[in-house]
Amino acid sequence: MVNDQAQMYTLEGFAAGVLMLITAYLVLGTTTVYTPGDVHIADMQLEQLGSDALAMMDTPNTEPDIYGNEESALKTFIEDDKGDDFRDFFLNNITRKTGSTSTVVNDIQFNASVYYRKLTPAANESEIGSYHFSSSTDDTRSSLVSREPAVRVTRFVTIDGSPLNHPEPEVDSRTQVVLLEVLLWRG
Repeated sequence: MVNDQAQMYTLEGFAAGVLMLITAYLVLGTTTVYTPGDVHIADMQLEQLGSDALAMMDTPNTEPDIYGNEESALKTFIEDDKGDDFRDFFLNNITRKTGSTSTVVNDIQFNASVYYRKLTPAANESEIGSYHFSSSTDDTRSSLVSREPAVRVTRFVTIDGSPLNHPEPEVDSRTQVVLLEVLLWRG
């Protein structure tokens, strides 16, 4: 014999089952599982962003700028030893956003070094030297501390001589190719 109470228990059980299925779907849908193959994607995106910014900075001007310079901005920054101008230009390029104008906190940090060829006067042999060029913060020691891994972006730049106002006396004054190395990380 079936009465009204059995129908109520059936409806209540059906509603509870639907509620559990919806909850399970929402919980599983909001969980992101990183597999070892997916972890490197963020690093690859950061590396491509830095590489594109350096390539854009190394593109020669088609018309002279306000100083009458037709050289690339990257070459000018290294030759004139303008690390602060490089920092502003580089950070502006890697933090550009499209879409809404909401305030976005930039968490990308960098440290740039220049590797050059120096001439040793004794044996007329060349050695490789380096110097700190620029970083995202003024204090280079605090900017190197991070829990995130850094990616390396490099660019070869031909300069016409030693950088102006540079404190290193052993920088070769001949036309040479220097290597700009930028370490990028999220911090």
